[in-house]
Amino acid sequence: MKSVELFAGGGGLAIGLEQAGFEPSLIIENNKNACRTISKNYLSKSAQIHSGDIKLFDYGSEEKEISLVSGGPPCQPFSLGGKHRAHGDDRDLFPEAVRAIRQLQPKAFIFENVKGLLRQSFSEYFEYVLLQLQYPIITKAVGESWEDHLSRLEEFHTGSTIPNLSYRVCFRLLNAANFGVPQKRERVFIVGFRSDLDVNWSFPDATHSEDALLWSKWVNEDYWDRHNIAVPMPNDKSEKIAQKLSRKYGMFPPTQRPWMTVRDALIDLPEPDSKIDNDWPNHDFKAGAKTYPGHTGSYIDEPAKTLKAGDHGVPGGENMVRYKDGSVRYFTVRESARIQTFPDDYIFEGAWGEAMRQLGNAVPVQLAKIIGRSVFQAIGRQPG
Repeated sequence: MKSVELFAGGGGLAIGLEQAGFEPSLIIENNKNACRTISKNYLSKSAQIHSGDIKLFDYGSEEKEISLVSGGPPCQPFSLGGKHRAHGDDRDLFPEAVRAIRQLQPKAFIFENVKGLLRQSFSEYFEYVLLQLQYPIITKAVGESWEDHLSRLEEFHTGSTIPNLSYRVCFRLLNAANFGVPQKRERVFIVGFRSDLDVNWSFPDATHSEDALLWSKWVNEDYWDRHNIAVPMPNDKSEKIAQKLSRKYGMFPPTQRPWMTVRDALIDLPEPDSKIDNDWPNHDFKAGAKTYPGHTGSYIDEPAKTLKAGDHGVPGGENMVRYKDGSVRYFTVRESARIQTFPDDYIFEGAWGEAMRQLGNAVPVQLAKIIGRSVFQAIGRQPG
């Protein structure tokens, strides 16, 4: 089944969806370094890569048998750390996602965005986004305000007249750590299926849990054995955790698998050294890491904190590993790619800061694959 990827960034969502079974026929991205990354990794594949402003792209020449449209519309307008202008921000490109749905009429779509999209202050505009995705052919008139367009969409939504093209849409806030990604990364996923299809679908169930990680550390101590590390001396905190888990689960461990940690993700990577080269691509030491309030790095025996793209492409101070002795260093690009579950042969173009920007904006490949597979199976059961 063919797909179109919008706002592709470094390619995390596209790679995961391809692993789920979709065949990308078109990939659109504006950032030149990200396009170089995508081109390098998709060089021998059939996907057409469009580098440029999505507002200027004409879907008229694109083949019509598109099963899926996906992407991560730029998130700055909704970011918890941004200026929160949303619909007043020209970086809000959700209208372009709606245009793609309207013109390509795919069987399904998958869009990802930051947790800030669910802020109470954005609730009315989020409703507007969802209704546009449900009824993409109810377009905004020239000179019409978004509030007036929202009112018209609400009238269609509550009325008896159903547009020829409509989608059944749902959304959920997901934590990537609950799906085997070694990173606590919360993102909103919006999924829709064309209304003429007989699809019954729900978001996949979580496969991993924090309780299972804590059990493997403080009850059966498997975690330390797996890494050939001496079990830390128990303290009040660890003993309370063990007692709480034992009361909750009894003699049997949680049924889900343990959250993956930074140590799990980096287990077979050599420690980067500024004086010694290694054979791993994108695995170069970056000096200058230090902690400051609010930026203490990711503890090695926990899932990483959310990798960040940073302001103006400069990664935030959280993109560091923190060891037991309190020392920190920056993640290499390869380590960050592991944390985002990219394949080891996936090469990132650009300097460290630019590559980290691509990774900070990416959808974890593993999470994209899990959601993508469930959507692929749902529409794959449709006749024709």
